[in-house]
Amino acid sequence: MRWENLTAESGGHSRAADAALFGADAVVSRTFDTPEFRGITFHEVRARSIINRVPGASRMPFEWTVNPYRGCSHACVYCFARKTHSYLDLDTGLGFDSQIVVKVNAPELLRRQLGSRRWLGDHIAMGTNVDCYQRAEGRYRLMPGILGALRDHANPFSILTKGTLILRDLDLLVQASEVTDVGISVSVGFTDPALWRTVEPGTPSPERRLDVVRTLTEHGIGVGVLMAPVIPFLSDHPAQLRATVRAIAASGATSVTPLVLHLRPGAREWFMAWLGQHHPHLVRRYERLYAEGSYAPKWYQRRITRQVHDLAQEYGIGPARAGMPRRITEPAEAPAPPVSEPTQLTLI
Repeated sequence: MRWENLTAESGGHSRAADAALFGADAVVSRTFDTPEFRGITFHEVRARSIINRVPGASRMPFEWTVNPYRGCSHACVYCFARKTHSYLDLDTGLGFDSQIVVKVNAPELLRRQLGSRRWLGDHIAMGTNVDCYQRAEGRYRLMPGILGALRDHANPFSILTKGTLILRDLDLLVQASEVTDVGISVSVGFTDPALWRTVEPGTPSPERRLDVVRTLTEHGIGVGVLMAPVIPFLSDHPAQLRATVRAIAASGATSVTPLVLHLRPGAREWFMAWLGQHHPHLVRRYERLYAEGSYAPKWYQRRITRQVHDLAQEYGIGPARAGMPRRITEPAEAPAPPVSEPTQLTLI
């Protein structure tokens, strides 16, 4: 799983001598001199397969995923998926934010795989590694073809996103929901604008994401909110939790699920460097809180969960129930935590 001889030419393209992960076809690297894509390189590949099986040891509630992109311009400093860029010999810091792999044949490949006699129509989760509605989707428009294939095969699916671009595909989502089980979750960990600008610099604002919840709900598509991550000492004050849950309730979300920040290798180094630059007084506290591994202690996780659930009850947000749209709860391409570590859900 390595790139070889991969280079980029501004406004043009180049070919990789060996792109075994994606077959023998050429890898085309492009840059676009427009404000929304400045500084980003897109590596266009033709994937060999688009439906990925979740490892058997995983505790995730789904078995199959589709990820049309690798890397993510959302640039969230805590993103667990950063480590996956190292599998391609790409940088897990700025490279993860600016070197985006695009599986340009994803829609037609998915349609072919869904039509195979071997495919049994299982639930497919999207947005479990990186956001399928990140900035690149505005140019490559892979999701309409993906959603159309899922709709035409009446195949159940779910999407987790921080992107407002999902509203572009509202008609397709409504059509799909008429023939199969469609679950949408939007990630909003906090509503503090100053924190958002530094920790999630490439994402739409929390307010705009909650507008997505409101719009989808108005069109009959139930949306849950993944309140993730709750960032220790930065977004976990009771007043901050209350403000966030209150805003989520006002958007019409069907459920709210809190997840405390976790710091896996790859993400941990990048987040701690950011913390040292922006909040140096918190570095030692984080070193103590995460001394045992990637996850905050169970007592801390339970405290946050209890507070958020109490607030959700106060503001009238019910828990997820059987028969409701499926919710994404863990990343598809990440290993389950060791038994000795907390069994926290691990998406963001």
